[in-house]
Amino acid sequence: MKIQSKVQASVPEELELPVAGAMCRPNQPFRIVVADDDPTSRRLLKHLLEKWGFEVLLVEDGLKAWEIVRLQNLPSIAILDWVMPGLDGLELCRKIRALNRQHYTYIMMLTSKMERASLIESLRAGVDDYLTKPFDAAELQGRLLVAERTLRFQNELIAAKERIAHEARHDYLTGLFNRGGIMETLEREMSRSNRTGEQFSILLADIDHFKRVNDSLGHGAGDDVLREVASRIANSLRSHDSVGRYGGEEFLIILPVSGASAALGAAEKLRRVISEVPFKIADVESKITISLGVATSMPEGSVESLICAADVALYRAKNAGRNCTRVSSVPA
Repeated sequence: MKIQSKVQASVPEELELPVAGAMCRPNQPFRIVVADDDPTSRRLLKHLLEKWGFEVLLVEDGLKAWEIVRLQNLPSIAILDWVMPGLDGLELCRKIRALNRQHYTYIMMLTSKMERASLIESLRAGVDDYLTKPFDAAELQGRLLVAERTLRFQNELIAAKERIAHEARHDYLTGLFNRGGIMETLEREMSRSNRTGEQFSILLADIDHFKRVNDSLGHGAGDDVLREVASRIANSLRSHDSVGRYGGEEFLIILPVSGASAALGAAEKLRRVISEVPFKIADVESKITISLGVATSMPEGSVESLICAADVALYRAKNAGRNCTRVSSVPA
């Protein structure tokens, strides 16, 4: 038999709420999902939670709560009645904990069960906290402060993890993919091409006479040139193309669904974008040029053969006097 909650049948509009300390939350308040089949309890919780600035979603059974939590991978708080239709609070908690997701759902069980065995069972199921019925508003507010601290800390960990992952795959100077990042992208594109049969092309671009810039104007000026070349290339590509700093003054560009002719056109566009507008280096306008090698994938090709073909084409462009593009004639 369900034990009914002992909340008042109505909540006066002039209800004075106890203050257990101001809620300190990020710019966007955490979402709270309340699952309780007692309409009076839901109404009271909605009144309190919205008063405290939370976004509240109310449902009357566990199945509806499950659909909300399952489909929305957001940092959130779930206040669950232990005994309710569809899924009870404990079953729902176990299903939530079985989800493989990035963001954490902080679960607070709302229950009249006070037996030690019940509390241990709920903790083993993954409940973070519990509140006994009839609940005290000040106690609820205090426990929500704990939930918010937990979720904020988790968000900081996720942000730090994402920052580390980004830094591991990106070049600190240009902001482009680093060698590892662009090669990982190339491996994926090669796998896709071999699976679908669609050709793609790559460009290897090298800044001409870059050593002269470093030797005559210093490495700071060389860094400025690298950043500007990277910016011009990135801004000239299609949204689904990729570019990375392959090494030193060399860049690798990946052009999905592009044959040799389209890739040659893209390479010539990049060459003009670099050469036709002077660079301002140490307050002096200077002409910077690049040489490019183009290679296009072949059926059942490999990353190594494609890179090698583009490198051979780039070498030919350098020998042809630089500031030009050559297309590989070697199967890649």
